[in-house]
Amino acid sequence: MVDINFIIGIVGMLFILTAFVLDEFVKKFNQDTIQYNVCNIIGAGFLTYYASSLAAWPFVMLNVIWLIAAGVKLLRIVRD
Repeated sequence: MVDINFIIGIVGMLFILTAFVLDEFVKKFNQDTIQYNVCNIIGAGFLTYYASSLAAWPFVMLNVIWLIAAGVKLLRIVRD
């Protein structure tokens, strides 16, 4: 049976990679869109949880910073 934490990690990775690939190849999907930043927030949140379940503290910090940066960017986009 597959561990739920592993599935959460895969889903988080897919959100971040999807945002990255779409940013590279779809002009209307970029760092200044709500969708891009929401994908990064969800992905980083899931990956933070996954990394913490593994006690992989460097990756917890990486994803917490990623989540905060995407959250700040999203707030700026919504505000403007």
